[in-house]
Amino acid sequence: MAESFYDAFAPEEIARIAAAGTRVHLPQGWSPIWEQTPADKAYIILDGTVSVRHHGQEIAQLGPGDIVGEAAIVNHSLRTASIVALTPLELIHFTDDAVRRLCDEMPSFRSALDGVALERFGPR
Repeated sequence: MAESFYDAFAPEEIARIAAAGTRVHLPQGWSPIWEQTPADKAYIILDGTVSVRHHGQEIAQLGPGDIVGEAAIVNHSLRTASIVALTPLELIHFTDDAVRRLCDEMPSFRSALDGVALERFGPR
């Protein structure tokens, strides 16, 4: 398992991915993604920790190098979990169009997203 979502990429690819998004800061307690809402954005966590919650119960904590919100975009589905900032966050925000464009233009990006999905939702 990769330590960071970025571990799968060469430096030029990381620069391209980062350039496709917008750097944002969110305060502790903020919830940028809500369960059962449309898939309109994804984030790569640069700094901080989030709680992943399904029906109000924490199912995971994620931190620097992790991507969140991508599964619903890739699967064209509603969100399956909410994300809550346990600390102040520094993130790269991606629109759904940016995620889809990166998947189309960079097979390595799509492959990395598929790997995350398999790790989180695949056979256990």
